[in-house]
Amino acid sequence: MSVPLSILDLATVHTDGTIRETLDASVDLARHAEAWGYTRYWFAEHHNMPTVASSATSVLIGHVAGHTSTIRVGAGGIMLPNHSPLVIAEQFGTLETLYPGRIDLGLGRAPGGDMNMLRALRRDPTASDHFPQDVVELQALLGPAAQNQLVRAVPGAGTDVPLIILGSSLFGARLAAALGLPYSFASHFAPNALVDAVRAYRREYTPSEQHPEPHVIAGMNVFAADTDAEAQDLYTAVLRANAGRLTRRGLPLSDADADALLSSPAGEQIRQMTRYSAVGAPATIRDQVEEFARHADADEVIVATSAPTHASRLRSYELLADAMGMAG
Repeated sequence: MSVPLSILDLATVHTDGTIRETLDASVDLARHAEAWGYTRYWFAEHHNMPTVASSATSVLIGHVAGHTSTIRVGAGGIMLPNHSPLVIAEQFGTLETLYPGRIDLGLGRAPGGDMNMLRALRRDPTASDHFPQDVVELQALLGPAAQNQLVRAVPGAGTDVPLIILGSSLFGARLAAALGLPYSFASHFAPNALVDAVRAYRREYTPSEQHPEPHVIAGMNVFAADTDAEAQDLYTAVLRANAGRLTRRGLPLSDADADALLSSPAGEQIRQMTRYSAVGAPATIRDQVEEFARHADADEVIVATSAPTHASRLRSYELLADAMGMAG
């Protein structure tokens, strides 16, 4: 295998399913991912979104970690402006204590929701302006406690939970470089600045004790099936679903209406969001993933699939693992 692969689970609640079924499916997929040789299994914090079940991200991470044994489990990411660094240090310090050596803490500065959500969280809309300082504070809370330290994370202090900066612009890239932290780029849905951000990160990287070398994780979508035609059908179904969500009512469209929207300028924007997608049978996707890793100058690729059923998601990740020669 030329590049390590990880999974970003979008914890999507489908119209014909329940939240409990979604969470059970995440556990099942994580167990399979562990057996297939994936490196990490991440969830992202979102709020006030009926189709996303990962809002209580740290709780879900603990649940999945408790049902697996070796795969790294973590946040891709926690939206730090929504929380105090102390609370996140305590949560992830607890997770690291329960599952030592297996917890990742990816950090983003987006809110993960709308202004109504921010008001419900009782957060200041300008909290994201303090993101760099909050990351440094969190890093200190997870490091060794100083003798005169007035506030300690218990659990948390001394756990050194690995931090990863997430982003889709040069801001996150430069922050990760300045702090000597790994950087994960959200190119699976925001691809435009990928190359420039990774170049800036590698060029400006300041080695740290934990991370002497830079480490780039780049996101891409994968739609794998037994044939290229089947994989293309999966990808088309997802494009049509995305088209429906972007309408005023956010309701599913007929195939004909969705295709009409996708052929418009607005539809081109939908396609561009998933520009970095591997679509096809195993031999096809292997070449696409390897080319993407080279293009992104990535040390690791984290993949997401929004295939419409649990069975098709499992099959997609299984075929990708086989195609990339991962241990299983």
